[in-house]
Amino acid sequence: MKRHILPLIFLIIATYWTIKPLFAQGYFTMHDDTQVARVYEMWVALRDGMLPVRLVPDLGYGYGYPIFNFYAPLAYYIGAFFMFIGFNALSATKIMMTIGVLLSGVFMYLLAREFWGEIGGVISSLFYVFAPYHAVQIYIRGDVAEFWAYAFIPLLFLGIYKIFRCSIASIESKTFQNSKLKTQSSKLQLKTKNEIWIWVLVAGIGYAAIILSHNLTAMMVTPFLIVAILLNCYIAIKNKKPYAISYMLYALIFGLLLSAFYWFPAILEMQYTNVVSQIEGGADFRNHFVCFEQLWDSHWGFGGSAPGCIDGLSFKIGKLHILLTVLTIGLSIYLKLFRKKNIGSSGIIWFAVAGLSISAILMLEISRSVWESVYFMAYFQYPWRFLLLTSFFTSILSGGLWINLKEKKAVTFGVIIIFILLVFNVKLFSPQTILPNDSSVYTSRQALFWTASKISDEYMPKGFEKTKTPEDVIYEKIVIIAGTGKVIDLVEKTQKITFSVDALTDVNVLLRIAPFPAWEVTVDGGGIKAWNKNNGIEFSLPHGKHTVSVEYKATTVEEFGNLLSLIGISLLVVGIINAKRKE
Repeated sequence: MKRHILPLIFLIIATYWTIKPLFAQGYFTMHDDTQVARVYEMWVALRDGMLPVRLVPDLGYGYGYPIFNFYAPLAYYIGAFFMFIGFNALSATKIMMTIGVLLSGVFMYLLAREFWGEIGGVISSLFYVFAPYHAVQIYIRGDVAEFWAYAFIPLLFLGIYKIFRCSIASIESKTFQNSKLKTQSSKLQLKTKNEIWIWVLVAGIGYAAIILSHNLTAMMVTPFLIVAILLNCYIAIKNKKPYAISYMLYALIFGLLLSAFYWFPAILEMQYTNVVSQIEGGADFRNHFVCFEQLWDSHWGFGGSAPGCIDGLSFKIGKLHILLTVLTIGLSIYLKLFRKKNIGSSGIIWFAVAGLSISAILMLEISRSVWESVYFMAYFQYPWRFLLLTSFFTSILSGGLWINLKEKKAVTFGVIIIFILLVFNVKLFSPQTILPNDSSVYTSRQALFWTASKISDEYMPKGFEKTKTPEDVIYEKIVIIAGTGKVIDLVEKTQKITFSVDALTDVNVLLRIAPFPAWEVTVDGGGIKAWNKNNGIEFSLPHGKHTVSVEYKATTVEEFGNLLSLIGISLLVVGIINAKRKE
């Protein structure tokens, strides 16, 4: 690990230029300007004792709704952690974003180093961090979930690759006749198996992190992951190491178990939300295919995506990324045809080329029939999301030129390329406008109930009557809408609200809560019939004094997802303990 320190220090220093605006006072505008509010709401829910966090109390126009049941919780857990240790919501959000960017460089270095060595690994890492689409994610779209998932893609593939390498390298002790050699080989075999299990954990954590960061990215990555596993398994079987298959499957299962508390309810309870609205109208994928020339160069802007070839933001892969990718492919072909040798790991080159080609094609109009045939792809909304994968594959390929260079030439050439990359791409990592806002601007009741809520409300219940103007926002959680009485002793927490009603007559009470199956209303310790309305939950009370409790109780689906994740966490703890013990 020590040999990685200097390259990693260099990477962090170079990466500073991509995150420099995050150190400025205030905060910048972005498309999804809800990040501070979500970090704050995650913190409130954790403070109130909810774990895992599914519900937020104030977003959704003040009605609250289980956004983290369906949308990307991981980055917001990290942000909330920094609030717990003393940072305000804005600072915690900036730290969370910074970590996401830094991790992308570190994990890409660790992956690419396996193929190209340290210098090639540094090149691939910086190309990954400085990819144009990475800048779009951070400073234009503000898609924290997506660029956090982007960071973990290399970690996932690193884990799978290392499982494969360790499996191939394992030695069967029965091949040795000498007892001393048998003993030595048995020890080596045990050490190798321990390493394999460590990488199973790494791959599983990487997969879970992608799912928890951004489920759409996980859906995009999984087909490429399956292909990589199948290719590795084919080679392993040829080398008479068929058990490599089981280890890779263990990694996938482990990742799915760890993240099951999120994806299991997200899939089965999505039916209660209005998320289908996100695949219609302006978000219909048919309106957002990229023109081929835009992949080479397109106008850098801070607007949105539109039909045709003129958009408000850029979809370029990066000229330098494309140039180095072409050179790596060309060098590989030249060495194979005329020198009869491979450029390092030729398998990874052709896997990356195939991945790059497929990702690029899926952004173009010619792939329309594929999009229309595979129903769930409609939820990707924008075909240009696959820039995330073209950035991944071109960044890997960009480091390939360094594998056959002598160290002195490699360093010189590397410094030149890095300098050119920084000169042309640093300017992309800059926001349109930095506002002199402090944390309170994003966490005030008006900001939560209206400003942030109107940006993203797709996980509100179906048919729910959304607030249409700031003047329509209602800040009272409990309202008596029929009869005479008053609400007293109100105690509000994210997952539980208790209050008393002094009813002078029979009354109807409206809870301004977005209705979902998990909500349960009890009166004076017993259940009561409640009606889900398009503006909350309504129930009736007879004349007199009553104690009311409204609690978000995990559904059977959510409890089962939690159980699966507990199994995954238990396996993780056992794996870590065993690895430490065997060291």
